[in-house]
Amino acid sequence: MGQGKSQFTEEELQDYQDLTYFTKKEVLYAHQKFKALAPERVGHNKNAKLPMSKILLYPELKVNPFGDRICHAFSSSHDGDCTFEDFLDMMSVFSDAAPKSVKAEHAFRIFDFDGDDMLGEADLRQVVERLTGSQRLSESDMKHLIQNILDEADLDEDGALSFAEFEHIIDKSSDFCSTFRIRL
Repeated sequence: MGQGKSQFTEEELQDYQDLTYFTKKEVLYAHQKFKALAPERVGHNKNAKLPMSKILLYPELKVNPFGDRICHAFSSSHDGDCTFEDFLDMMSVFSDAAPKSVKAEHAFRIFDFDGDDMLGEADLRQVVERLTGSQRLSESDMKHLIQNILDEADLDEDGALSFAEFEHIIDKSSDFCSTFRIRL
């Protein structure tokens, strides 16, 4: 297959293509990128699992304030460590070909820090803190911003955003898909 032997059978490549938003060629390219993160660990072991510290070496994850949360959201072992299949799933969801609804579902999981299936004030605070980085907001500005978010998006006025409310806001955002992506 191309320049050298593939570690995957044609059937495996077809399965990956069927389960992702990638072509077979893109699956192989994703595997090259995965292998490059830790060649000594992946080698010829297509079932290798990389620690989150290695996954976070991927250039776009390295600079993303949610890199660790992204790894946790896609890790099948829920510890941030990723197999190639976890990595492929992550890259597929962040690809341009993934639909907005799939991206929204994963963004919600990434932003749901406490895992309660709601984006409450504590989750929103962490999102804002990560986005602002060293440019911390004053406590009053933070409270005002969170209240504005809830006033705009919390349709049932329960003090938190459900996935449906989050998705409603995402649907209004014309640039969500272009910002919620990672290139292979």
